[in-house]
Amino acid sequence: MIILAKNEEAGLGNTLGQLSAFEDVIVVDSQSEDNTVEIAERHGARTVDFAWDGKYPKKKQWSLQNAGAVNEWVLLLDADEFPSLSLVRELAILDDHLAESNHGAYDINLLYRFAGRYLRFGHVVTKRSLLHVDRAHFPVVDDLSAPGIREVEGHYQPETSWSIGRLRSRIVHDDRDPVSSWFARHNRYSDWEAHLRTNSTLREHVASKRTSKGRLFDVLPFKPLLFFAYAYILRAGFLDGRAGFDYAVALAAYYWQIGVKTRERLRA
Repeated sequence: MIILAKNEEAGLGNTLGQLSAFEDVIVVDSQSEDNTVEIAERHGARTVDFAWDGKYPKKKQWSLQNAGAVNEWVLLLDADEFPSLSLVRELAILDDHLAESNHGAYDINLLYRFAGRYLRFGHVVTKRSLLHVDRAHFPVVDDLSAPGIREVEGHYQPETSWSIGRLRSRIVHDDRDPVSSWFARHNRYSDWEAHLRTNSTLREHVASKRTSKGRLFDVLPFKPLLFFAYAYILRAGFLDGRAGFDYAVALAAYYWQIGVKTRERLRA
């Protein structure tokens, strides 16, 4: 079963077109006024409305609790994400064993599209996307007053007291928006990250919910420079051509932006 946490109409039809192998597809829509319902119905998906009340649970946790999943295990995706063909096959094999699984969730790497190209090298984002609805949940983080991220959970992972598995195949992050949209989003995200860095207790709480790789990045000194070296050189981002260079620079600049905003908040 798939739950799509939908924020924008762009790319939704393409995403839904990739999900015909799944038994139940739910689009969780934040009361949009576009063609979301029509697109969902055309692809055999059902739509659930979400109206955020400014409190917890936020959108993804609310979806786990209220979207009406027909199965215990769900693949939680953003509207510009879909499982690769190899992941569909891997999930089909795994499905025969999930009833006896001792895991509460599975981590899955993303195949990221940036500036019109899929990036097969460089920095790889990992998301905890395959979740058991009764064993995994998104933590309550005291960030309701933080700028930048509102109704959707921030950059942290759902947690579980059960073990965590990992799948070999990838989720395709098919971002077809212009790069200006990427920069606009990350400008908002950096506001949230800077807020964390001026609240040590909140920062430690969020860091504990990230992957081990995310926790390491969180404490690195000279992060913009080191991240570029890691993504572009150590992880061979240069093999993705100009898009690999641009992505490494963009993320390095994102970390630089967080630092600038953090120092400004501390001075204030």
